[in-house]
Amino acid sequence: MKIRCPRCGKGAELAPDFSEVRCGPCGAEMSYGEYVRLVAHGDPGYSDILGDYAGGAAGQGGARDGDWD
Repeated sequence: MKIRCPRCGKGAELAPDFSEVRCGPCGAEMSYGEYVRLVAHGDPGYSDILGDYAGGAAGQGGARDGDWD
């Protein structure tokens, strides 16, 4: 599946099993969890979503950084 690369903004490929993201134009390779973190930290509109999973908004223990890999 084609998605937008969070590093260069061009087209990247998401593996069918959501295990990794690869960008041909810039050579980036990352897990899907890393991709989500990069997109969420790069766009303020996603900060609430990231806070929900980290437990920041509701104060509940959620996923930790390493849990997304």
